[in-house]
Amino acid sequence: MGRLVNVAALVAAMVLPAAHGAWADPVKGGVIDVATVGEPPTLDPMASTADLVGIVTQHIFETLYTFGKDWAVTPLLAADMPQISADGLTYTIPLRTGIKFHDGSDMDSADVVASLERWEKIATRGKQAAEVIAGIEAPDANSVKITLKKPYAPLLSLLAFNNAAAIIIPSENAGEDPLTKFIGTGPYMLKDRKPDQFIQLARFDGYKSRDGESNFYGGARKQYLDEIRFVPVPDPNTRVEGAVAGQFAYADALPVEAYDKISGGKTKPVILKPFGWPVFVMNTKEGLNSDIRIRKAVQAALAPNDMLTAAFGSTDFFAVDGSMYPEGFAWHNIVGIDAYKPDGDTEAAAALLKEAGYDGSKPLRILTSRQYEFHYKMAQVAQAYLEQAGFKVKLDVVEWATLTKNRQDPKLWDIYITHSPFLPEPSLNGFMSDTTPGWWATDAKHKAVEAFNAESDPAKRAKLYEDVQKVIYDEAPIYKVGDFNALAAQAPNLEGVTPAPWPFFWNAWLEK
Repeated sequence: MGRLVNVAALVAAMVLPAAHGAWADPVKGGVIDVATVGEPPTLDPMASTADLVGIVTQHIFETLYTFGKDWAVTPLLAADMPQISADGLTYTIPLRTGIKFHDGSDMDSADVVASLERWEKIATRGKQAAEVIAGIEAPDANSVKITLKKPYAPLLSLLAFNNAAAIIIPSENAGEDPLTKFIGTGPYMLKDRKPDQFIQLARFDGYKSRDGESNFYGGARKQYLDEIRFVPVPDPNTRVEGAVAGQFAYADALPVEAYDKISGGKTKPVILKPFGWPVFVMNTKEGLNSDIRIRKAVQAALAPNDMLTAAFGSTDFFAVDGSMYPEGFAWHNIVGIDAYKPDGDTEAAAALLKEAGYDGSKPLRILTSRQYEFHYKMAQVAQAYLEQAGFKVKLDVVEWATLTKNRQDPKLWDIYITHSPFLPEPSLNGFMSDTTPGWWATDAKHKAVEAFNAESDPAKRAKLYEDVQKVIYDEAPIYKVGDFNALAAQAPNLEGVTPAPWPFFWNAWLEK
Protein backbone atom coordinates (compact mmCIF):
# COMPACT_ATOMS: atom_id res chain seq x y z
CA MET A 1 0.00 0.00 0.00
CA GLY A 2 1.31 3.47 -0.85
CA ARG A 3 2.27 5.44 2.24
CA LEU A 4 1.85 9.15 2.72
CA VAL A 5 4.79 11.47 3.11
CA ASN A 6 4.72 13.50 6.35
CA VAL A 7 1.13 12.53 7.07
CA ALA A 8 1.15 14.17 10.47
CA ALA A 9 1.50 17.50 8.69
CA LEU A 10 -0.79 16.71 5.76
CA VAL A 11 -3.76 15.26 7.61
CA ALA A 12 -3.23 17.81 10.35
CA ALA A 13 -6.07 18.33 12.77
CA MET A 14 -6.21 21.45 14.89
CA VAL A 15 -8.31 21.41 18.01
CA LEU A 16 -8.11 24.60 20.02
CA PRO A 17 -6.88 23.45 23.44
CA ALA A 18 -8.99 23.67 26.53
CA ALA A 19 -7.85 26.23 29.08
CA HIS A 20 -6.42 23.58 31.42
CA GLY A 21 -4.05 22.27 28.69
CA ALA A 22 -3.34 18.52 28.68
CA TRP A 23 -6.01 15.84 28.87
CA ALA A 24 -7.02 14.69 32.33
CA ASP A 25 -7.30 11.01 33.25
CA PRO A 26 -10.15 9.23 31.43
CA VAL A 27 -13.48 9.02 33.23
CA LYS A 28 -16.04 6.30 32.58
CA GLY A 29 -19.71 7.16 32.02
CA GLY A 30 -21.86 9.71 30.29
CA VAL A 31 -23.82 10.13 27.07
CA ILE A 32 -22.89 12.30 24.09
CA ASP A 33 -24.98 13.64 21.22
CA VAL A 34 -23.23 13.81 17.85
CA ALA A 35 -24.83 15.97 15.15
CA THR A 36 -24.56 14.44 11.67
CA VAL A 37 -25.62 15.71 8.24
CA GLY A 38 -28.74 13.58 8.17
CA GLU A 39 -30.38 10.21 8.53
CA PRO A 40 -28.21 7.39 7.13
CA PRO A 41 -29.94 5.49 4.32
CA THR A 42 -29.06 2.17 6.00
CA LEU A 43 -27.14 0.73 8.95
CA ASP A 44 -25.66 -1.97 6.74
CA PRO A 45 -22.15 -0.71 5.94
CA MET A 46 -21.74 -3.31 3.19
CA ALA A 47 -24.70 -1.85 1.29
CA SER A 48 -23.60 1.79 1.15
CA THR A 49 -20.60 3.91 0.25
CA ALA A 50 -22.01 6.92 2.16
CA ASP A 51 -19.53 8.32 4.69
CA LEU A 52 -22.43 8.94 7.07
CA VAL A 53 -23.15 5.20 7.20
CA GLY A 54 -19.51 4.44 7.97
CA ILE A 55 -19.28 7.09 10.70
CA VAL A 56 -22.15 5.52 12.65
CA THR A 57 -21.64 1.83 11.94
CA GLN A 58 -17.88 1.67 12.59
CA HIS A 59 -18.86 1.70 16.29
CA ILE A 60 -21.14 -1.35 15.84
CA PHE A 61 -19.26 -3.50 13.32
CA GLU A 62 -15.60 -4.33 12.82
CA THR A 63 -13.45 -5.51 9.95
CA LEU A 64 -10.44 -7.84 9.82
CA TYR A 65 -8.12 -4.88 9.32
CA THR A 66 -8.29 -1.12 9.71
CA PHE A 67 -6.04 1.91 9.30
CA GLY A 68 -3.48 2.92 11.89
CA LYS A 69 -1.03 5.82 12.07
CA ASP A 70 0.10 7.12 8.66
CA TRP A 71 -2.79 5.13 7.14
CA ALA A 72 -0.88 1.86 7.39
CA VAL A 73 -3.11 -1.22 7.39
CA THR A 74 -3.22 -2.75 10.87
CA PRO A 75 -5.06 -5.79 12.32
CA LEU A 76 -8.44 -5.38 14.03
CA LEU A 77 -10.34 -8.70 14.16
CA ALA A 78 -7.37 -10.39 12.50
CA ALA A 79 -4.75 -11.49 15.00
CA ASP A 80 -1.90 -10.34 12.79
CA MET A 81 -1.00 -9.29 9.27
CA PRO A 82 -1.60 -12.08 6.73
CA GLN A 83 0.93 -14.60 5.56
CA ILE A 84 1.22 -13.94 1.81
CA SER A 85 2.54 -16.64 -0.51
CA ALA A 86 5.61 -15.91 -2.63
CA ASP A 87 3.49 -15.61 -5.77
CA GLY A 88 1.16 -13.08 -4.06
CA LEU A 89 -1.91 -15.25 -4.65
CA THR A 90 -2.67 -16.68 -1.19
CA TYR A 91 -3.42 -14.64 1.94
CA THR A 92 -3.71 -16.66 5.16
CA ILE A 93 -5.25 -14.51 7.90
CA PRO A 94 -5.06 -15.55 11.58
CA LEU A 95 -8.13 -14.55 13.62
CA ARG A 96 -8.32 -13.26 17.17
CA THR A 97 -9.94 -15.66 19.62
CA GLY A 98 -12.46 -14.91 22.35
CA ILE A 99 -14.28 -12.33 20.21
CA LYS A 100 -18.02 -12.15 20.91
CA PHE A 101 -20.85 -10.78 18.84
CA HIS A 102 -23.45 -8.54 20.46
CA ASP A 103 -25.80 -11.54 20.75
CA GLY A 104 -23.24 -13.32 22.93
CA SER A 105 -22.11 -15.86 20.32
CA ASP A 106 -18.43 -16.43 19.56
CA MET A 107 -16.84 -15.33 16.30
CA ASP A 108 -14.99 -17.96 14.31
CA SER A 109 -13.76 -18.53 10.77
CA ALA A 110 -17.21 -19.69 9.55
CA ASP A 111 -18.59 -16.24 10.37
CA VAL A 112 -15.69 -14.57 8.57
CA VAL A 113 -16.06 -16.68 5.42
CA ALA A 114 -19.84 -16.08 5.29
CA SER A 115 -19.36 -12.36 5.86
CA LEU A 116 -16.71 -11.97 3.15
CA GLU A 117 -18.84 -13.94 0.69
CA ARG A 118 -21.74 -11.58 1.41
CA TRP A 119 -19.37 -8.62 0.95
CA GLU A 120 -18.40 -9.92 -2.51
CA LYS A 121 -22.07 -9.98 -3.55
CA ILE A 122 -23.43 -6.81 -1.93
CA ALA A 123 -20.70 -4.20 -1.41
CA THR A 124 -19.31 -2.21 -4.33
CA ARG A 125 -15.82 -2.69 -2.93
CA GLY A 126 -16.52 -6.37 -2.38
CA LYS A 127 -17.60 -6.73 -6.00
CA GLN A 128 -14.39 -4.96 -6.96
CA ALA A 129 -12.35 -7.52 -4.98
CA ALA A 130 -14.49 -10.43 -6.19
CA GLU A 131 -13.18 -9.92 -9.71
CA VAL A 132 -9.77 -11.18 -8.54
CA ILE A 133 -10.76 -13.52 -5.67
CA ALA A 134 -10.73 -17.20 -6.65
CA GLY A 135 -11.96 -18.49 -3.30
CA ILE A 136 -12.38 -17.88 0.44
CA GLU A 137 -12.11 -20.81 2.84
CA ALA A 138 -11.50 -21.66 6.49
CA PRO A 139 -8.57 -24.05 7.05
CA ASP A 140 -9.58 -24.18 10.75
CA ALA A 141 -11.72 -22.31 13.27
CA ASN A 142 -9.14 -19.57 13.80
CA SER A 143 -7.92 -18.71 10.31
CA VAL A 144 -9.17 -17.78 6.86
CA LYS A 145 -7.50 -18.21 3.50
CA ILE A 146 -8.18 -15.95 0.51
CA THR A 147 -6.91 -17.17 -2.85
CA LEU A 148 -6.53 -14.72 -5.73
CA LYS A 149 -6.58 -15.23 -9.49
CA LYS A 150 -3.77 -12.69 -9.85
CA PRO A 151 -1.75 -10.43 -7.54
CA TYR A 152 -3.85 -7.57 -6.22
CA ALA A 153 -2.13 -4.88 -4.15
CA PRO A 154 -5.30 -3.09 -2.86
CA LEU A 155 -6.78 -6.19 -1.16
CA LEU A 156 -5.83 -5.35 2.44
CA SER A 157 -6.91 -1.72 2.04
CA LEU A 158 -10.31 -2.87 0.74
CA LEU A 159 -10.65 -5.22 3.73
CA ALA A 160 -9.72 -2.35 6.07
CA PHE A 161 -12.06 0.33 4.75
CA ASN A 162 -15.22 1.31 6.67
CA ASN A 163 -17.05 2.26 3.47
CA ALA A 164 -18.90 -0.54 1.62
CA ALA A 165 -17.13 -2.36 4.40
CA ALA A 166 -16.10 -6.00 4.82
CA ILE A 167 -17.71 -6.17 8.27
CA ILE A 168 -17.81 -9.47 10.13
CA ILE A 169 -21.29 -10.58 11.25
CA PRO A 170 -22.72 -13.90 12.50
CA SER A 171 -22.89 -16.46 9.68
CA GLU A 172 -26.62 -16.99 10.24
CA ASN A 173 -27.23 -13.30 9.42
CA ALA A 174 -24.98 -13.21 6.37
CA GLY A 175 -27.76 -14.44 4.07
CA GLU A 176 -29.84 -11.31 4.73
CA ASP A 177 -30.21 -8.62 2.12
CA PRO A 178 -31.22 -6.14 3.30
CA LEU A 179 -29.70 -6.69 6.74
CA THR A 180 -32.30 -6.64 9.52
CA LYS A 181 -30.20 -7.77 12.51
CA PHE A 182 -27.45 -5.26 13.25
CA ILE A 183 -25.20 -7.50 15.31
CA GLY A 184 -21.47 -6.88 15.22
CA THR A 185 -18.39 -7.21 17.40
CA GLY A 186 -17.81 -3.47 17.97
CA PRO A 187 -17.41 -1.58 21.24
CA TYR A 188 -20.97 -0.24 21.01
CA MET A 189 -24.20 -1.95 20.00
CA LEU A 190 -27.43 -0.64 18.58
CA LYS A 191 -29.88 0.11 21.40
CA ASP A 192 -32.56 2.13 19.62
CA ARG A 193 -33.23 3.94 16.37
CA LYS A 194 -35.91 6.53 15.79
CA PRO A 195 -35.66 7.66 12.16
CA ASP A 196 -34.98 11.40 11.81
CA GLN A 197 -34.53 11.66 15.60
CA PHE A 198 -31.53 9.61 16.75
CA ILE A 199 -29.53 6.41 16.55
CA GLN A 200 -28.68 5.30 20.07
CA LEU A 201 -25.63 3.11 20.71
CA ALA A 202 -24.85 1.57 24.10
CA ARG A 203 -21.62 0.13 25.48
CA PHE A 204 -21.18 -3.58 24.67
CA ASP A 205 -19.93 -5.10 27.91
CA GLY A 206 -18.74 -8.24 26.13
CA TYR A 207 -16.32 -6.27 23.94
CA LYS A 208 -12.73 -7.46 23.77
CA SER A 209 -10.36 -4.65 22.91
CA ARG A 210 -6.94 -5.14 21.38
CA ASP A 211 -4.07 -4.74 23.81
CA GLY A 212 -1.64 -1.85 23.84
CA GLU A 213 -2.16 1.77 22.88
CA SER A 214 -4.71 3.29 20.54
CA ASN A 215 -3.48 3.61 16.94
CA PHE A 216 -5.77 5.91 14.93
CA TYR A 217 -8.65 3.58 13.86
CA GLY A 218 -6.64 0.60 15.16
CA GLY A 219 -5.11 -0.45 18.45
CA ALA A 220 -6.98 -0.36 21.76
CA ARG A 221 -10.61 0.73 21.70
CA LYS A 222 -11.66 1.85 25.19
CA GLN A 223 -15.33 2.24 26.06
CA TYR A 224 -15.50 5.17 28.42
CA LEU A 225 -18.86 6.55 27.27
CA ASP A 226 -22.06 4.77 28.30
CA GLU A 227 -23.92 5.82 25.16
CA ILE A 228 -23.38 7.63 21.87
CA ARG A 229 -26.40 9.18 20.16
CA PHE A 230 -26.10 10.20 16.51
CA VAL A 231 -28.62 12.95 15.82
CA PRO A 232 -29.52 13.80 12.20
CA VAL A 233 -29.41 17.57 11.68
CA PRO A 234 -29.73 18.20 7.93
CA ASP A 235 -29.50 21.98 8.10
CA PRO A 236 -25.84 23.04 8.50
CA ASN A 237 -26.71 26.28 10.28
CA THR A 238 -28.76 24.33 12.82
CA ARG A 239 -25.72 22.12 13.44
CA VAL A 240 -23.64 25.23 14.05
CA GLU A 241 -26.19 26.82 16.40
CA GLY A 242 -26.58 23.54 18.32
CA ALA A 243 -22.83 23.24 18.76
CA VAL A 244 -22.48 26.86 19.91
CA ALA A 245 -25.31 26.35 22.42
CA GLY A 246 -23.66 23.23 23.84
CA GLN A 247 -26.44 20.96 22.57
CA PHE A 248 -23.98 18.64 20.79
CA ALA A 249 -20.72 17.23 22.07
CA TYR A 250 -19.59 16.96 18.45
CA ALA A 251 -21.02 18.46 15.25
CA ASP A 252 -19.78 17.18 11.92
CA ALA A 253 -19.40 18.78 8.47
CA LEU A 254 -19.89 22.46 9.31
CA PRO A 255 -19.71 25.33 6.81
CA VAL A 256 -16.25 26.87 7.04
CA GLU A 257 -17.66 30.39 7.36
CA ALA A 258 -18.86 29.33 10.86
CA TYR A 259 -15.25 29.06 12.11
CA ASP A 260 -15.28 32.34 14.07
CA LYS A 261 -18.70 31.63 15.55
CA ILE A 262 -17.68 28.23 16.97
CA SER A 263 -14.30 29.44 18.22
CA GLY A 264 -15.57 30.52 21.60
CA GLY A 265 -17.97 29.59 24.35
CA LYS A 266 -19.39 26.09 24.54
CA THR A 267 -17.59 24.60 21.55
CA LYS A 268 -14.22 24.61 19.79
CA PRO A 269 -13.30 24.11 16.13
CA VAL A 270 -11.67 21.02 14.66
CA ILE A 271 -9.98 21.42 11.27
CA LEU A 272 -8.70 18.61 9.06
CA LYS A 273 -6.25 19.99 6.50
CA PRO A 274 -6.35 19.00 3.70
CA PHE A 275 -9.45 16.91 4.22
CA GLY A 276 -10.30 15.85 0.72
CA TRP A 277 -11.81 16.79 -2.60
CA PRO A 278 -15.26 17.66 -3.94
CA VAL A 279 -16.08 15.66 -7.07
CA PHE A 280 -18.68 15.76 -9.83
CA VAL A 281 -19.42 12.16 -10.87
CA MET A 282 -20.55 11.67 -14.47
CA ASN A 283 -23.12 9.07 -15.51
CA THR A 284 -21.16 7.29 -18.26
CA LYS A 285 -23.82 4.59 -18.63
CA GLU A 286 -26.93 6.45 -19.87
CA GLY A 287 -28.06 9.91 -20.88
CA LEU A 288 -26.06 12.92 -22.03
CA ASN A 289 -22.82 11.99 -20.31
CA SER A 290 -22.62 8.60 -21.97
CA ASP A 291 -21.11 10.65 -24.83
CA ILE A 292 -17.46 11.41 -24.04
CA ARG A 293 -17.70 14.69 -26.01
CA ILE A 294 -20.39 15.92 -23.62
CA ARG A 295 -18.27 14.89 -20.61
CA LYS A 296 -15.27 16.72 -22.08
CA ALA A 297 -17.50 19.77 -22.60
CA VAL A 298 -18.46 19.67 -18.92
CA GLN A 299 -14.79 19.28 -18.01
CA ALA A 300 -13.89 22.33 -20.11
CA ALA A 301 -16.76 24.54 -18.92
CA LEU A 302 -16.39 24.18 -15.16
CA ALA A 303 -14.42 26.88 -13.32
CA PRO A 304 -12.98 25.46 -10.09
CA ASN A 305 -11.67 28.83 -8.92
CA ASP A 306 -15.14 30.36 -8.72
CA MET A 307 -16.76 27.11 -7.55
CA LEU A 308 -14.37 26.73 -4.61
CA THR A 309 -14.57 30.42 -3.71
CA ALA A 310 -18.36 30.20 -3.58
CA ALA A 311 -18.22 27.03 -1.50
CA PHE A 312 -15.46 27.89 0.99
CA GLY A 313 -14.86 31.65 0.79
CA SER A 314 -11.25 31.90 1.84
CA THR A 315 -8.19 30.15 0.41
CA ASP A 316 -7.49 29.20 4.04
CA PHE A 317 -10.04 26.46 3.36
CA PHE A 318 -9.38 25.40 -0.25
CA ALA A 319 -6.76 25.01 -2.98
CA VAL A 320 -7.32 25.03 -6.74
CA ASP A 321 -5.53 21.79 -7.64
CA GLY A 322 -6.15 19.39 -10.52
CA SER A 323 -3.90 16.58 -9.29
CA MET A 324 -5.95 13.72 -7.86
CA TYR A 325 -3.74 13.79 -4.74
CA PRO A 326 -2.07 16.93 -3.35
CA GLU A 327 1.66 17.38 -2.90
CA GLY A 328 3.09 15.22 -0.13
CA PHE A 329 1.11 12.12 -1.06
CA ALA A 330 2.98 9.29 -2.77
CA TRP A 331 0.34 9.41 -5.52
CA HIS A 332 0.79 13.09 -6.40
CA ASN A 333 1.57 13.80 -10.06
CA ILE A 334 0.62 16.36 -12.71
CA VAL A 335 -0.01 14.05 -15.67
CA GLY A 336 -3.11 15.06 -17.63
CA ILE A 337 -3.97 18.17 -15.62
CA ASP A 338 -3.74 20.49 -18.65
CA ALA A 339 -7.42 19.62 -19.05
CA TYR A 340 -8.11 21.23 -15.63
CA LYS A 341 -8.89 24.90 -16.29
CA PRO A 342 -9.02 26.97 -13.06
CA ASP A 343 -11.23 29.62 -14.68
CA GLY A 344 -13.03 27.38 -17.16
CA ASP A 345 -13.06 27.56 -20.95
CA THR A 346 -16.66 27.98 -22.09
CA GLU A 347 -15.62 28.55 -25.72
CA ALA A 348 -13.89 25.15 -25.86
CA ALA A 349 -16.92 23.62 -24.14
CA ALA A 350 -19.28 25.20 -26.68
CA ALA A 351 -17.20 23.78 -29.56
CA LEU A 352 -17.38 20.30 -28.04
CA LEU A 353 -21.16 20.62 -27.63
CA LYS A 354 -21.48 21.60 -31.28
CA GLU A 355 -19.35 18.62 -32.30
CA ALA A 356 -21.58 16.34 -30.22
CA GLY A 357 -24.72 17.74 -31.91
CA TYR A 358 -26.18 19.00 -28.61
CA ASP A 359 -29.08 21.36 -29.27
CA GLY A 360 -30.14 22.24 -25.72
CA SER A 361 -33.42 20.33 -25.90
CA LYS A 362 -32.31 17.88 -23.21
CA PRO A 363 -31.26 19.25 -19.80
CA LEU A 364 -28.07 18.20 -18.05
CA ARG A 365 -29.41 16.95 -14.70
CA ILE A 366 -27.22 17.68 -11.65
CA LEU A 367 -28.17 15.74 -8.52
CA THR A 368 -27.12 17.49 -5.31
CA SER A 369 -28.08 18.17 -1.68
CA ARG A 370 -28.02 21.14 0.69
CA GLN A 371 -27.07 19.02 3.69
CA TYR A 372 -23.52 19.54 2.48
CA GLU A 373 -24.01 23.23 1.71
CA PHE A 374 -20.75 23.48 -0.23
CA HIS A 375 -22.08 20.91 -2.72
CA TYR A 376 -25.07 23.13 -3.44
CA LYS A 377 -23.00 26.31 -3.78
CA MET A 378 -20.68 24.60 -6.26
CA ALA A 379 -23.71 23.34 -8.19
CA GLN A 380 -25.07 26.88 -8.54
CA VAL A 381 -21.79 28.21 -9.93
CA ALA A 382 -21.41 25.15 -12.17
CA GLN A 383 -24.89 25.76 -13.56
CA ALA A 384 -23.96 29.32 -14.57
CA TYR A 385 -20.81 28.26 -16.41
CA LEU A 386 -22.46 25.27 -18.08
CA GLU A 387 -25.34 27.44 -19.31
CA GLN A 388 -22.85 29.98 -20.64
CA ALA A 389 -21.27 27.13 -22.65
CA GLY A 390 -24.65 26.22 -24.12
CA PHE A 391 -26.02 23.57 -21.80
CA LYS A 392 -29.55 23.57 -20.51
CA VAL A 393 -29.15 22.65 -16.81
CA LYS A 394 -31.57 21.25 -14.24
CA LEU A 395 -30.56 21.16 -10.56
CA ASP A 396 -32.22 18.30 -8.67
CA VAL A 397 -31.84 19.24 -4.99
CA VAL A 398 -32.79 16.44 -2.59
CA GLU A 399 -32.06 15.08 0.88
CA TRP A 400 -28.70 13.30 1.13
CA ALA A 401 -30.34 9.94 1.81
CA THR A 402 -32.45 10.41 -1.32
CA LEU A 403 -29.36 11.32 -3.32
CA THR A 404 -27.55 8.13 -2.27
CA LYS A 405 -30.63 6.17 -3.34
CA ASN A 406 -31.25 8.01 -6.63
CA ARG A 407 -27.65 7.81 -7.80
CA GLN A 408 -28.12 4.03 -8.05
CA ASP A 409 -30.55 4.59 -10.95
CA PRO A 410 -28.77 5.73 -14.14
CA LYS A 411 -32.05 7.06 -15.57
CA LEU A 412 -32.34 9.78 -12.94
CA TRP A 413 -29.19 11.89 -13.31
CA ASP A 414 -26.27 12.99 -15.46
CA ILE A 415 -23.98 14.34 -12.70
CA TYR A 416 -24.11 13.88 -8.96
CA ILE A 417 -22.00 15.87 -6.51
CA THR A 418 -20.14 14.24 -3.66
CA HIS A 419 -16.81 14.50 -1.85
CA SER A 420 -14.21 12.21 -0.35
CA PRO A 421 -11.27 12.39 1.99
CA PHE A 422 -7.92 11.68 0.34
CA LEU A 423 -7.89 7.90 0.68
CA PRO A 424 -4.59 6.11 1.38
CA GLU A 425 -5.07 3.64 -1.49
CA PRO A 426 -6.35 5.08 -4.80
CA SER A 427 -8.31 1.92 -5.60
CA LEU A 428 -10.54 2.71 -2.60
CA ASN A 429 -12.03 5.58 -4.61
CA GLY A 430 -15.46 4.45 -5.78
CA PHE A 431 -15.00 5.36 -9.43
CA MET A 432 -12.12 2.86 -9.67
CA SER A 433 -14.79 0.14 -9.57
CA ASP A 434 -16.91 -0.53 -12.68
CA THR A 435 -20.02 -1.13 -10.57
CA THR A 436 -20.19 2.07 -8.53
CA PRO A 437 -22.68 4.79 -9.70
CA GLY A 438 -21.11 6.42 -12.71
CA TRP A 439 -20.36 2.95 -14.09
CA TRP A 440 -17.09 3.94 -15.76
CA ALA A 441 -15.82 0.84 -17.56
CA THR A 442 -13.56 1.19 -20.60
CA ASP A 443 -10.63 -0.71 -22.06
CA ALA A 444 -8.27 2.20 -21.35
CA LYS A 445 -9.38 2.33 -17.72
CA HIS A 446 -8.99 -1.43 -17.29
CA LYS A 447 -5.50 -1.43 -18.78
CA ALA A 448 -4.26 1.36 -16.47
CA VAL A 449 -6.02 0.22 -13.30
CA GLU A 450 -5.18 -3.47 -13.66
CA ALA A 451 -1.46 -2.73 -14.16
CA PHE A 452 -1.54 -0.42 -11.12
CA ASN A 453 -3.35 -2.96 -8.93
CA ALA A 454 -1.10 -5.87 -9.94
CA GLU A 455 2.10 -4.10 -8.86
CA SER A 456 3.19 -4.41 -5.22
CA ASP A 457 6.32 -2.23 -5.25
CA PRO A 458 5.33 1.23 -3.86
CA ALA A 459 7.66 3.25 -6.12
CA LYS A 460 6.51 1.39 -9.24
CA ARG A 461 2.87 1.77 -8.20
CA ALA A 462 3.32 5.54 -7.82
CA LYS A 463 4.66 5.70 -11.39
CA LEU A 464 1.81 3.53 -12.70
CA TYR A 465 -0.71 5.80 -11.00
CA GLU A 466 0.31 8.50 -13.50
CA ASP A 467 -1.32 6.36 -16.21
CA VAL A 468 -4.48 6.10 -14.09
CA GLN A 469 -4.66 9.87 -13.63
CA LYS A 470 -4.10 10.37 -17.37
CA VAL A 471 -7.03 8.14 -18.34
CA ILE A 472 -9.24 9.92 -15.80
CA TYR A 473 -8.56 13.20 -17.57
CA ASP A 474 -8.74 11.66 -21.04
CA GLU A 475 -12.18 10.09 -20.46
CA ALA A 476 -13.66 12.50 -17.84
CA PRO A 477 -15.68 10.00 -15.77
CA ILE A 478 -15.35 12.40 -12.83
CA TYR A 479 -14.40 16.03 -12.30
CA LYS A 480 -12.23 16.86 -9.30
CA VAL A 481 -13.02 20.43 -8.24
CA GLY A 482 -10.03 20.98 -5.94
CA ASP A 483 -8.79 20.39 -2.39
CA PHE A 484 -10.65 21.48 0.72
CA ASN A 485 -10.32 21.53 4.49
CA ALA A 486 -13.13 20.27 6.73
CA LEU A 487 -14.55 21.90 9.84
CA ALA A 488 -16.25 20.29 12.83
CA ALA A 489 -17.04 21.43 16.37
CA GLN A 490 -16.24 19.68 19.65
CA ALA A 491 -17.33 20.43 23.21
CA PRO A 492 -14.42 21.47 25.50
CA ASN A 493 -15.26 18.73 28.01
CA LEU A 494 -15.17 15.95 25.39
CA GLU A 495 -11.69 14.48 25.59
CA GLY A 496 -9.80 11.68 23.86
CA VAL A 497 -11.21 12.29 20.37
CA THR A 498 -8.66 11.70 17.61
CA PRO A 499 -9.44 14.05 14.71
CA ALA A 500 -10.17 11.86 11.70
CA PRO A 501 -12.13 12.04 8.44
CA TRP A 502 -14.76 9.64 9.83
CA PRO A 503 -14.99 10.72 13.49
CA PHE A 504 -15.04 7.94 16.07
CA PHE A 505 -15.82 8.03 19.78
CA TRP A 506 -14.33 4.92 21.33
CA ASN A 507 -11.45 6.18 23.53
CA ALA A 508 -13.43 9.41 24.11
CA TRP A 509 -14.68 10.50 27.51
CA LEU A 510 -16.45 13.39 29.22
CA GLU A 511 -14.40 15.37 31.70
CA LYS A 512 -16.31 15.81 34.92
